[in-house]
Amino acid sequence: MDLRIFTEPQQGATYDTLLTVAKATEDLGFDAFFRSDHYLRMGSVDGLPGPTDAWITLAGLARETKRIRLGTLMTAGTFRLPGVLAIQVAQVDQMSGGRIELGLGAGWFEEEHKAYGIPFPKEKIGRLEEQLEIVTGLWATEVGKTFDFHGTYYDLTESPALPKPAQARVPVLIGGHGATRTPRLAGRYADEFNMPFASIEDTERQFGRVRAAAEEAGRPAGALTYSNALVACVGKDDAEVARRAAAIGREVDDLKANGLAGSPAEVVEKIGRYAEAGAQRIYFQILDLDDLDHLELISSRVQSQLT
Repeated sequence: MDLRIFTEPQQGATYDTLLTVAKATEDLGFDAFFRSDHYLRMGSVDGLPGPTDAWITLAGLARETKRIRLGTLMTAGTFRLPGVLAIQVAQVDQMSGGRIELGLGAGWFEEEHKAYGIPFPKEKIGRLEEQLEIVTGLWATEVGKTFDFHGTYYDLTESPALPKPAQARVPVLIGGHGATRTPRLAGRYADEFNMPFASIEDTERQFGRVRAAAEEAGRPAGALTYSNALVACVGKDDAEVARRAAAIGREVDDLKANGLAGSPAEVVEKIGRYAEAGAQRIYFQILDLDDLDHLELISSRVQSQLT
């Protein structure tokens, strides 16, 4: 079971804070550091000092880490034109020595678009499908050849399809709860399917849809990695769990029901149930980025039992 750290910097984090967490992620033996791609805080937090850009952050971390994978859950398709995104991700992959993964979604948070003057189109899934075809098509085009695409939303003519990533194939992550179009896109384009903040039952059901969609697309279902993202709140005892829950403004019972919360033993047991549902990788959503002892506990008492 791969264990990864997933952060939500729009809730309030500087680049230096993210760097500290990424270096702890590496030092403590986790597989990867991922971050969200949002420009507006959610809920009652103040979000200070304000948002950081996902790909600028990852470019910096690419030069300041050595081993961990780096990526997004998920880059909003509404934020970047697909040709520009392909260039950005390829460049950061080069900067990292081939450690980048691209989580790409349709975009959903309308308020952040309004706040920063970003168009929020009605038809997002159709755009996402074209974006996936363009980004992967640009990377797959042989050097010296050109890439053309003429779709409903995007038009590329004689693109040199440069630069190329360091990796022969940058892993593409697709995720979500949609019952029809999301599994279809994942089955065709994804290297990993991520089920965010879902019950074990819903996870098993959605993984089944994606596996069937992959086979319908002519790919083996096992060609994809299947993962979950879940909020983490782990403590050595009940008091520590309660303290960490209070720090992120959540209730312990809710976190235990819908996340990875409780003692290390409780969390290991619950991850085991997700594994039985098909999960091969877990993203621990870490909301208190100043609590590095939390990461150390997960590493020493949870990760040590699963890897």
